Amino acid sequence: MDVTTCLKSLLLAIQQYRDSRTAQHAAQLQKQVEKLSGLKCEQLLSSAQVLPSECVSGLVELAGNPSTSPTLTSSIISLLSQLACDDQSREILHSSYNLTSTLAAVIHCHSNTPGEALVLQCLQVLQKLTYNTRIFQSASCIHELITFLMTNIQSQNEDVVMSCLGLLANLCRDNISVQIYIKSLDNVKQFYRTLINFLAHNSLTVVVFTLSILASLSLNEKVGEKLFDAKNIHQTFQLVFNIIVNGDGTLTRKYSVDLLVDLLKNPKIADYLTRYPHFSACVSQVLGLLHSKDPDPAAKVLELLLAMCSVSGLRSLLCEVVFKPAGPKLRAAGWDGGCKAQCGLALVQWLSSPVEGGESCSLQVLQLLSELLEETLGAESMPDSTLSFVEMLLPTLLGLLKGLNLSQGDAHLRKHCLRISYVTSLLLILCTEDATRSLVSCQISAQLCLSQVEALLSCCHSSNPLSCLLPSSDDDLSQVCAEALLKTLELMSKLRQHVKDMETSFYRMLQDQRIVTPLSLALTSHHRDSVQTGLSLLFEATPLPDFPSFVLGESIAANNAYRQREAELSVKRVAVQEVPPLRTNTSTLDSSSVHSKSVHSLVEKIQTGLELQEQVKDSHVSEIIDVYEQKLGAYASKESRLQDLLEAKALALSQADRLLAQYRFQRAQAEAEARKLGGLLKDAERRREELKVELSGQVLEVERSRADMEELLQHNSRLQRDSEEHQALKGAYNTLLNRFNETERLLKEVQAAHVSLTKQTDTLKKNHEALQLQQNKTASLLQEREEEIRSLNSDLQKKNGEISGLRAELRAEEEKVKEKEQERRDLEETVDVLRKELNKTEQARKDANIKASSLELQKSQLETKLKQKEDELNKHSAMIAMIHSLSSGKMKSDVNLSL
Repeated sequence: MDVTTCLKSLLLAIQQYRDSRTAQHAAQLQKQVEKLSGLKCEQLLSSAQVLPSECVSGLVELAGNPSTSPTLTSSIISLLSQLACDDQSREILHSSYNLTSTLAAVIHCHSNTPGEALVLQCLQVLQKLTYNTRIFQSASCIHELITFLMTNIQSQNEDVVMSCLGLLANLCRDNISVQIYIKSLDNVKQFYRTLINFLAHNSLTVVVFTLSILASLSLNEKVGEKLFDAKNIHQTFQLVFNIIVNGDGTLTRKYSVDLLVDLLKNPKIADYLTRYPHFSACVSQVLGLLHSKDPDPAAKVLELLLAMCSVSGLRSLLCEVVFKPAGPKLRAAGWDGGCKAQCGLALVQWLSSPVEGGESCSLQVLQLLSELLEETLGAESMPDSTLSFVEMLLPTLLGLLKGLNLSQGDAHLRKHCLRISYVTSLLLILCTEDATRSLVSCQISAQLCLSQVEALLSCCHSSNPLSCLLPSSDDDLSQVCAEALLKTLELMSKLRQHVKDMETSFYRMLQDQRIVTPLSLALTSHHRDSVQTGLSLLFEATPLPDFPSFVLGESIAANNAYRQREAELSVKRVAVQEVPPLRTNTSTLDSSSVHSKSVHSLVEKIQTGLELQEQVKDSHVSEIIDVYEQKLGAYASKESRLQDLLEAKALALSQADRLLAQYRFQRAQAEAEARKLGGLLKDAERRREELKVELSGQVLEVERSRADMEELLQHNSRLQRDSEEHQALKGAYNTLLNRFNETERLLKEVQAAHVSLTKQTDTLKKNHEALQLQQNKTASLLQEREEEIRSLNSDLQKKNGEISGLRAELRAEEEKVKEKEQERRDLEETVDVLRKELNKTEQARKDANIKASSLELQKSQLETKLKQKEDELNKHSAMIAMIHSLSSGKMKSDVNLSL
């Protein structure tokens, strides 16, 4: 029997038992309940179907009815406990069907017999429902339930004390209203004494429940300060860690973790834990629990580690445990030096858990690693063990970025996109330091990021394009996809200078028209991180030529308009909700109570006004009061009649709703069957036509195969010719390969020659610099020599002038000699005198000639030295020109040096 048929039979049995509470109908209903209990119906409540909802509401109503037999009530509660198999189903049973108040009412009805099996069953189911669930103390029968629990705890009834302690621990945890109510009771001090006595109990579960209640009620009071002071807190830590590591069950370990998490919220106790000497050893043993394959205890262990990360003093200690080898104490206890690798490997193994089933553990591990790596990378020095752990972690992280399949449903896509967001956040943390960023850039590729962005863009636009443009809740698929997409783009922005083709891919995706939707959602988000990420990407994208800035502005305006419209509608909905509905008896009672309160307030106002006007109109007070009393009496009678009519109307409406639901369900089922039969008929017709076409196709295929055989024969001959050509080409290829090898060898020789020439060029550059210095020195000496030559030239010119003067005198003397010779004939007596004078003159001339010849010799020597210097300068200029031609690769044709 399938689940749908069983649910129909169960709903019919509920209606029959509701109409006539006979033993036969009760037996039939119990039989149907037991049948449904034997079927697998874990996801029945989360399916949001009408038939399961009607059945569950009917079962809850019957369980809360005191006239229902205890046996039937026990069977119903057992079925409801079976349905509450996950957190979503427990939340539905608590919030939609009010099962918590119903079970509290059942316990209140049987409070005189606390040891009864039904009471124990209700306590166990309540403990299951109220775990991590907020219960309001103003709900129905909650006060009576708390009184029952405290009474049985103080009576120390061993049959129910453990269940009562566990349930009360759930009710008190993070629930201020329940804590205030318990503290306001008269016997709270006696209750504290009883709880303190339970700390010496033999059962560790009872001790953990008791510590949890005491931590919730008295942690910030004098009792809690004495109980959790510096003397006792180390024993408490040791006890809790021992229970977590060596606990006898998942329940005890779960409540121990919750207790330690609650204690860490107190700054004083958190400081005590930072100074706890065995903290590292205890955390290492707790991390050893991650090697199990069960996700529930692993999730609680990771929850505890995340709570420890919230304490600044414990984060560094956790980093030492996770990223560093074990100390000597742990080695002596059996933990070898590979403890770090074991702890890190356990975390990495939970990272690679599948999306369906272990997704909470995977996300918790990502959060934990983000906290720890951020702490380690922010330290002054990063140990090598952290780098090795990051190197081991990166392939797993990059593997998590793959596998996005749009055909697996919205729930799977939401989980996968959420995981991508956490992974990219961790990679962004790794990109904050150069060492870890280099590791990330070596293993990540631009193609991976590009394919990831393309898949996320397709995911964002896979649904209705109009709906995906609207701002949605934080858990909506489009919002989660947009967050994952923007984080991936931010990662590409961080790595664009370090990964090949990453910058090109990053700017290309920023110019994609589809980027407008996630970017507008981020810029109009309520989360600060999303807005900052969107602004940074907008800053990068604005200068790009093809960035759709106008479309982005339109999208942001549409988002703002949608939010404003939602705000207006929410105000209207709140105004409508203030009017009480007319569907149930509770609404009728609420409306009558509101109306009676308004009547009483009206009476008070009238009396107040009459008291103020008592001195003015004292005579008319009694008459006015009589008139208003008559009117109020009439209103009261009308109110009672209206209340009766409303109750009748509510009953009629509930019956009509039930009938309408049944009719809609039956009609929907009939339409579904009709559509199914019509679809089968169409499939059969289509299949017949397909087979007919396939048969004709097979005939044609036979003919084609014959023609193909002939073509294959021809093709075979062509292949033989191609084989011969291939052999010839192979020989040519070998020849070319030999030539290539020879060319490669020549290339290596040329490269070696190029290297040697480069070295020679460097040597010539150095020589050129030395010669340049020598040339400068020679030029300075040459200038000095030129100045000396100029001075010698000036002296020579003076001497030439003197010689020319002497020559003129010599001519004059010769003329005189001629005259004297002419006169000699006449005057022979004066010849000797003249000859002596002539000899003196000749001697003076000879001396002048000797001086002139010595000056000319000096001039010729200076000219030869000048020519030698000019030759050396020409040689130096030629060498400089050769050096310049070798360094620049160009030979100059002429080198002219002018002095």
